[in-house]
Amino acid sequence: MSLVRNASIARRLTLLFSLASSGVLLALGLVIANSVEKHFEEQDMGVLAGKMDLARQALATMESPAGLAKASQLWDNSLMGHHSLEVMVLDSQGKVLFATLEDSLPISAVLESAARNPYQPVIWSHGGEAYRGLAAQLPTGAADRAKVTVAVAMDMVHHQEFMRSFRQTLWLFVSCAAALTGLLGWTVVRHGLAPLNAMREQTKAITAHQLSHRLAVESVPRELGEFAESLNEMLTRLEEAFQRLSGFSSDIAHELRTPVSNLMTQTHVALSRDRSAHAYRSILESNAEEFERMARMISDMLLLAKADNDLVIPNQEVVGLAKEVLALFDYYEAVADEKELHLQVEGDGEVVADRLMLRRALGNLLSNAIRHSFARSTIKISIHAQAQGVGVDVENRGEPIPKEYLERIFDRFFRVDPSRHRSTEGTGLGLAITKSIVTAHRGTIYATSTHDGTTFSINLPPATPGVRG
Repeated sequence: MSLVRNASIARRLTLLFSLASSGVLLALGLVIANSVEKHFEEQDMGVLAGKMDLARQALATMESPAGLAKASQLWDNSLMGHHSLEVMVLDSQGKVLFATLEDSLPISAVLESAARNPYQPVIWSHGGEAYRGLAAQLPTGAADRAKVTVAVAMDMVHHQEFMRSFRQTLWLFVSCAAALTGLLGWTVVRHGLAPLNAMREQTKAITAHQLSHRLAVESVPRELGEFAESLNEMLTRLEEAFQRLSGFSSDIAHELRTPVSNLMTQTHVALSRDRSAHAYRSILESNAEEFERMARMISDMLLLAKADNDLVIPNQEVVGLAKEVLALFDYYEAVADEKELHLQVEGDGEVVADRLMLRRALGNLLSNAIRHSFARSTIKISIHAQAQGVGVDVENRGEPIPKEYLERIFDRFFRVDPSRHRSTEGTGLGLAITKSIVTAHRGTIYATSTHDGTTFSINLPPATPGVRG
């Protein structure tokens, strides 16, 4: 069974084609054989029925033993030229009154057929020969209307020899036809699979450094066109994923290189000469900040890795958005006061979400707004109902984001101004994490920016009835 499963397509198709054609030829041959056999039977029955009618007429004229001799002479005359035809007449005691050939038919079988199945075709075997015959009890012309048993039969030797030769010819023809169709099928299949082999050769040119190569859809048959398009779409996804992975790896190396370099430099400087306990404490505190930043970055990267593989929302509950925003205001109040920022929330709404994950997403947007807002300005968070759910807009006044950067700001490690000091900018993963959390909640997020300010808009599905907080 495993050999059949592992066989090539060409071999499978050739085998199936050969079996199908052989089966059709064999079925056709059997139908023809049955038709010929039926024809022989009908032909024999026509002759036998005629001879049985002749026997009935001859017996009607038999009034005495002399009449039987006259009837026998009539039968002999009617059977001239019919060398394979046998006739037998038996009296009520089973004694042979007339027979074309002595001991040609089985008497007991003839009597049984005449009694049970008169005028019905039967096959008799006797002396190594087979006969197709009819038997019946017919009245004579005698005064007492005595009945005799008459049997007429045809020798089937010629028919059997013909059918045996026909079946041998049929099997030989089917065998040769199977071999020929197998050879022709192999040729046709190899020619039909040529486009598939061509696609295989094209795929050999696809490597990690040449993921941009695509299969030529217009040069393949229609049946393979959809398959080629699916492969091209898969290659496009792989190329995009490979580019994201390569860029992500480069960004990780670049982002981790700075804190590691800082740690190594400060450590070497600290070890270059003896220092006071206060100096060592200061260096260790600085190193601890770098370690905390690296720990946050690693934690964020793990979260994004989960997001790339369908981030699972562990806890779903009804969350009041205004309540969560006010809790974030309390947390960021001290940082906002340093820049004399005013935090404002308008509206309210409920969604089904993981409370901690949603709070982190909103917190990232609020932290980003505080970081890039002008001093003594207002940060407003608006919550409003929409046709497809609940919307949350985070607005702040600050330097506008160039239009070409609006789509990229959700990329990992992307910064509008790369020159900004990293210690104050965070890990550069906040907006990417926010987008992953919103997407995991079946929502959308986008940004707009003008000279009047920047707005981050989130659209979330509404709360589903039956889910409780």
